[in-house]
Amino acid sequence: MQCALHTSGLCSSCQWLDKPYPQQLKEKQQNLMELLSGLSVAAWLDVIPSAEFAFRNKAKMVVSGSVERPILGLPVKNSAAIDLCDCPLYPLSMRAAFPILKQFILKAGLTPYNVERRRGELKFILLTQSQHNNGLMLRFVLRSETKLAQLRNSLTWLQQQLPQLQVISANIQPEHKAVLEGETEIILTPQSVIEERFNDIPLYMRPRSFFQTNPDVAEKLYATARDWVAALNMQHNIRSMWDLFCGVGGFGLHCAGNTKIKLTGIEISAEAIECAKRSAAAIGLENIYFDALDSTQFAESKFQQDKPDLVLVNPPRRGIGNELCQYLNQMAPKFIIYSSCNAQTMAKDIRQLADYQITKVQLFDMFPHTAHYEVLTLLQRHNN
Repeated sequence: MQCALHTSGLCSSCQWLDKPYPQQLKEKQQNLMELLSGLSVAAWLDVIPSAEFAFRNKAKMVVSGSVERPILGLPVKNSAAIDLCDCPLYPLSMRAAFPILKQFILKAGLTPYNVERRRGELKFILLTQSQHNNGLMLRFVLRSETKLAQLRNSLTWLQQQLPQLQVISANIQPEHKAVLEGETEIILTPQSVIEERFNDIPLYMRPRSFFQTNPDVAEKLYATARDWVAALNMQHNIRSMWDLFCGVGGFGLHCAGNTKIKLTGIEISAEAIECAKRSAAAIGLENIYFDALDSTQFAESKFQQDKPDLVLVNPPRRGIGNELCQYLNQMAPKFIIYSSCNAQTMAKDIRQLADYQITKVQLFDMFPHTAHYEVLTLLQRHNN
C-alpha cells in the first residue's frame, strides 16, 4: 500500500507499512508462537489475512485548524496538524464524506477546539460505516452544549448532502484531557442504531457500542468461532455456553444460532446489551439471556450454579485477569474459547488456566501494517 503521509514522515500510525505484507503476517505468527512457547499447542491454523487498504469501517478524527478551514486527522504536534482525509485505510465511500463534513463545520459554526488555548467547541468527529448497507453513523464530540442548537439547525443540509447518514449524535466531553468521549450522548436523529450484517446475522451499533474496525476479518473471526462450536457440539453435545465480555453479541449469536445451545451473554455496557437483544429477536433466538453486568462478578455469582459446558471470553486488552482465571479453573467448563486483541495478556491468562490444554490457535490480521492482531484459541480441559 502506498501512502504519501507515511512516506513524508507526517503519519506513523502504520508502523509496519514499509514491510511487505507477507512478512508482516510471518512476524505476527512468530510473535504469537513466542508468546505461547512452553505451552503445548495441538494445531496451529493458517493466518487469516486482511485487505491491505480500505479495510477500516471507523474514522476517529481530531478536529483542529479554524472554523473556515478545519483539519480532520491527527492531534496538533509542534504547531502542525495533519489531515487524514485521504488516508488509504478508509474506503472511498467514507473518504468522500470528509469534505462535506468540513463544509458542515463552517456552516454550523462549530469552532474547532484549541488545546493550547482551551477554546473552541468541536473536539472530534467519529464516523462509522456499515458494510451491509453503507449507512453512516456520525458523532460530534463537543466540549459543551453551547453549539448544540446551531448544529441541530444545520442538520437538514448535512443529511441532504449525505443521505446515507442514518444516525447522528453529539457527545459532550468537557474535560481538558486526552479522553475521546464523555458520558453524555445526545441522539439527533430518529434512528439511534445502524445495522451491520455478518454471515447473515444482523448486528446493531449504537453510538457508544464497541465494534470491530475491520469488518471483513471480523466476519471471518465470528464464522470461525461458530464452526468451532458446531464441531464441539457434534462431538460433545454442548448444552449451554457463556459469552463473557460479549459486546453487541457477535460471538454468542453466531455460536448459538440454529442450535439448542442455551446462551448467556454478559457485557458491562447497557447499550451493547440492548443491541444484542435486538439481534437475538431479529433472528428468532429464544433460548438466550443477555445482561449488562461485570463479567467477572457475574461468573463468581454463579459459582456451582448452571455450570456451562463452554465459556467464550472476548476481553479488552487487559485480558480476563487473575480473578476470572481462578474462577474458571474452579468452575471447570469443558471448553474455553479465548478471543484476544492482545496476545501478551492472553498468554499470561492461559498459563493460569493450568487445567486446560490448547487444542488450536488461529491468528486474524485485524490490524494490517501494525504489530497488533486478533487471535482465537480453543482450550480443552484435561481428561475431558
